[in-house]
Amino acid sequence: MEPCELSSTLPENTEFGKETTLTPETTESVVAAEEKCNQPQDNSEDAVVVTDDSAETTPVATSKADIIGELELLAARDAAEIATEDISRFKQLFYAMRHEELRREKEEFLAKGNEESAFAPLPDADEEKFKELLNTIKTKKAEHRAAIDAEREKNYERKREIVAEINSMSEDTDNVHRHFPRVKELQTAFKEIGEVSPTVAADLWKSFQEAVEHFYDQHKINKELRDYDFKKNLAEKQLIIDEACKLNDEADVITAFKRLQELHDKWREIGPVSKEVREEIWQQFKDASALVNKRYQAHFEERKARERENEAAKTAICERVEALDFSGLKTYSAWDSMTKEIMQAQEDWKKLGFASRKMNNALFARFRQTCDRFFEQKAEFFRQMKDSLAENLAKKTALCERAEALKDSTDWRKATDEFVAMQKEWKTIGTVAKKHSDAVWRRFLDACDYFFEQKKKNTSGTRKAEQANLKAKRDIIERLKQIDTEGSRDEILKTTRELQAEWQQTGHVPFHEKDKVYDEYRKVVDAIYDSLDISRSRARMENFESSISRMDGDENKLYRERERLVRAYEQRKSDLQTYENNLGFFSSKSKSGDSMMRDMERKIQRLKDDIEDLRKKIEVIDQKI
Repeated sequence: MEPCELSSTLPENTEFGKETTLTPETTESVVAAEEKCNQPQDNSEDAVVVTDDSAETTPVATSKADIIGELELLAARDAAEIATEDISRFKQLFYAMRHEELRREKEEFLAKGNEESAFAPLPDADEEKFKELLNTIKTKKAEHRAAIDAEREKNYERKREIVAEINSMSEDTDNVHRHFPRVKELQTAFKEIGEVSPTVAADLWKSFQEAVEHFYDQHKINKELRDYDFKKNLAEKQLIIDEACKLNDEADVITAFKRLQELHDKWREIGPVSKEVREEIWQQFKDASALVNKRYQAHFEERKARERENEAAKTAICERVEALDFSGLKTYSAWDSMTKEIMQAQEDWKKLGFASRKMNNALFARFRQTCDRFFEQKAEFFRQMKDSLAENLAKKTALCERAEALKDSTDWRKATDEFVAMQKEWKTIGTVAKKHSDAVWRRFLDACDYFFEQKKKNTSGTRKAEQANLKAKRDIIERLKQIDTEGSRDEILKTTRELQAEWQQTGHVPFHEKDKVYDEYRKVVDAIYDSLDISRSRARMENFESSISRMDGDENKLYRERERLVRAYEQRKSDLQTYENNLGFFSSKSKSGDSMMRDMERKIQRLKDDIEDLRKKIEVIDQKI
């Protein structure tokens, strides 16, 4: 008897789902093949039992209703067409969804101030329907299994009768020639009878082989007939060996493995060969089969290794997104930056293959839970911001209406106080939606400008004072020109700053002379500072302070300048955050990457300097208002 060789246990296959932002992943399942050791060989050869591993892809349902629909389709099939793995997969998906519903239901229950011990889940019609369908399928498969078992028992009894009949004919030594055709018929009949229970298949096959071998070995049948039968069987088995050897060159290991199974089935159908070559050809076939089986096993071991790597990578992504803190996000740019991180994590997830079937769905549920929580919180932030922007727009619109109603007033003092108060109130109101920002600001500004222009036209009593101020400022310019730049640096700075302070304390000049006299003043001051190599930034600040001093008393212009600076300040801060976020994506491992990082760092420093200058300028204006 030849040994019945069993292939090694095959690895589990995997499922893979696709997220949404998130959508469920699609699922792939590979069903492990059952070992079988069915029909007998000749008197000295045992059968090699091989396994199969085939994959069937089933779409992942996105709701309980979808799962019930898929289960109803399964329940409508024949029991033989219903895969146990499909049932297990639907149970896992259904109860994962049901568990999530219960979790949310409990959270809502507790959020209403109820005690946790008082929580009781609401009845779920879908769950009852799901259980009913499972019972229907279970009953159908049980009936199918019972029918198969009954058929196998019937086949077992018929095969035992054949073995008994062959053994009986082996004892009738006087009628060998008459019995030989009948033995051949019984061999064919034995092969044509269907499967028996796997628990008795090997013993039954062994009994049949022993009976056939005993008939051939113990009785002196016609040598020519026996030799012809052995020769024919040897030729057929040699062809099978040749085909098995060629399978080692087959690129697709799965195809090679399935073809090897077919060759083993053919081998069992062929009768015995002579004792002299029986062990030799069996060893040849066994060796060829071992090569294919080894490649097949290695294929699934490699796949298991990849699954372990994918599981580790997916776990790392889960930990990465779970470590992100969403609670401190208070601005649009912060949420946009965090959104990029979440979307990148989702892209990284999509690039990975399947983890093990046991872990793949659990990891995806874990990853999706964090992503869903982020997008829910983001949606809530945008809802709140939308309400806040709308409220700010309503407040600023109301200020516009008040300013427009007051702009024609001739009670200059009272109206001026009210306009100044409205401008201060405008500063306390937050931002509005970008599409309304410029329009509402222009509307408010136009009303303020109109009032202050009308006030200026009707307050000409200040012209004499302005002429006196013009004369005083021209005198300051002349005194600045007389400073000896070759003298002591400290004395030059002291004298220059005293004259600048005197300039700032001097009141307004006639409007048509304002720019001209200021340009002359600025030119002289810049020349002095240039001769002393004073910092450009300090010079710019002093230039700005002088400009603000010229606006002293004109609160409308001061508010307009402050609004402009605040906008520039917010824009620089936004740009700075963008650059700092982008800096994290660069690598300095290459020359080009290092150069880009240095350039980015220089830009960030310039933005920080600009932000500080703008902050100081805003403080200067706030001191004047």
